[in-house]
Amino acid sequence: MDPQAKTRRESAVPVRSSRQAAEQATFQSFANCYLREIDPGVATRHTLNFGHAVDAVELALPAQRASLRIELLGASLCGPHRLGRAFLKRALEPAWREVEPLAALQALLHEAYRRPGKEASDEQRGCELELLSRVLDSYRATERYLDAPRAEDEDDFLASEQSLTFGHWLHPTPKSRQGMTTWQQPAYSPELRGAFQLDWFAAPLERVSTKSAARESVAEIVAGIAGEDFDRLGARDGEALIPMHPLQAQALLLDPELAGEFAGGALRHLGPAGPEFSATASVRTVYRRDADWMLKFSLPVRITNSVRRNRRHELDAGVAMAGLFERSDFLVRHPRFRVLRDPAYVTVDVPGLSESGFETIFRENPFRGEAASGVATIAALSADPRPGETSRLERIVGEIAAREGRDASVVAREWFAAYLDCALDPLVALYDELGVALEAHQQNALIGLRDGWPAVSWYRDSQGYYLSNAYRETLRAIAPETEGVAHLFYDDAAIQDPFAYYLVVNQIFSVVSRMGHDGLVHEAELVGLLRERLEALSLRLSGAGRVFVDGLLRRSVIAAKSNLMTRLLNIDELASGDETARYQRLPNPIAGFAAGEARGGQAVAV
Repeated sequence: MDPQAKTRRESAVPVRSSRQAAEQATFQSFANCYLREIDPGVATRHTLNFGHAVDAVELALPAQRASLRIELLGASLCGPHRLGRAFLKRALEPAWREVEPLAALQALLHEAYRRPGKEASDEQRGCELELLSRVLDSYRATERYLDAPRAEDEDDFLASEQSLTFGHWLHPTPKSRQGMTTWQQPAYSPELRGAFQLDWFAAPLERVSTKSAARESVAEIVAGIAGEDFDRLGARDGEALIPMHPLQAQALLLDPELAGEFAGGALRHLGPAGPEFSATASVRTVYRRDADWMLKFSLPVRITNSVRRNRRHELDAGVAMAGLFERSDFLVRHPRFRVLRDPAYVTVDVPGLSESGFETIFRENPFRGEAASGVATIAALSADPRPGETSRLERIVGEIAAREGRDASVVAREWFAAYLDCALDPLVALYDELGVALEAHQQNALIGLRDGWPAVSWYRDSQGYYLSNAYRETLRAIAPETEGVAHLFYDDAAIQDPFAYYLVVNQIFSVVSRMGHDGLVHEAELVGLLRERLEALSLRLSGAGRVFVDGLLRRSVIAAKSNLMTRLLNIDELASGDETARYQRLPNPIAGFAAGEARGGQAVAV
């Protein structure tokens, strides 16, 4: 255990209520984005009462003729910093004064729209107020989730999905759910652990599009989901049943472009039926412990950056990729890596609409019964703990260390190595052998634990496949259907940045940062271990994976999504057609030292 890191953690801002914890968490997320994307500030020491000084970062706010200092409780080499109190000093004021976290956040938000010293336009002011409303929405949701009852068994798959109290570690509005009312959240927000029946519609068979690469047809899958209520729903001859998320069902019933379909009887709303499902971390994918399938819906809710919609090409991509993995022997040769496939879908075709809103993806569910135990997303393992608690990852490492009678720092290093065996090596090999890169961010990556140790990883999400044009012929030979899917093939130059961001910056660095903040191992030492692993991989690879790995080892910068800038401009990255959003370049800590140089070193701010 790193005693200095432990001391930093124990000196955090004292929190006496859920409101204070939510406010501090909201400020920390926003300020970390600001430091990363707009202004890294200047390292300084801030003198408190009685002459005591603490590490701080100072930011100039020229548009407000002021400066802001933020206590730096724990700097991170590659993740979010742990921030404390904020102090403001205006030009004519003689001394610094402490300000509330959300007041400091508003000062940063105001400054962001006026750099470099220009008045914001009316349109920009509208974006500023829109972002502020989402920040407050995220804050209120976080406070509510902090007050919610906890799951009795956090090692269960669903409990892990529902445990993300604070949300995305580097996003200005991590818990914003614009479009979901406060009275709907107890049922539909995963953090509040609700359950609900699906809504059902009937449509003429000739208007329904389905596809399945599973052993079951879509009709059989739907019948299994409806269960004992299948006959009661009363589908007529020549009709197909379509399950729907209740929130999306309400939106469909009020959609003016569908009004004629309902009025003429082409579409019929049958109401709620069947067993209850619960929302997973993405909100729009639902799960039931004894069901063979999860369902992924479109939702009329703007979650973080985007209104979540299933696009037709994503439906086809899920089926095509399910076929690819079924026919390839890659997963057989890499047993520590698995894919949650999306092999089937159903939707309704409406003239004049590329998507009707009925697009529903069926995802296989391996986490049934006892198989649901010991499965967690990386997001849940690396999440900040609630006030007064330890992170889930620290708890797991501590339990192993106590059981085996070993030092926690030694166990943490071995745990990290086992994690890389599951979460890094197979994904790079997949890109190297088949030219398939994945959007393996921390919420799309799941780890199966055996006695606390990483044993297997899963990847999920049909939105996140990047197929290399250089491997097109190989992929076409295995799965010819991939050729006809839009937005599936890319040049390797366009794949490198998102692959590096999702796999390394978003996912692996979150584990590094978590262990560092928990005082288990210095972050720089873990980055050194990561570099050594990448060097070993480079010697074994020969295709696109080697080019990718060599870039991580050599390049002085690494790509990262600019979530704050996306929000500042009020961009819905999915609706805009630019699903790679906006990327920036950060100093690459992997290339910052030669192998072994960081062993035992201190983590420093990027």
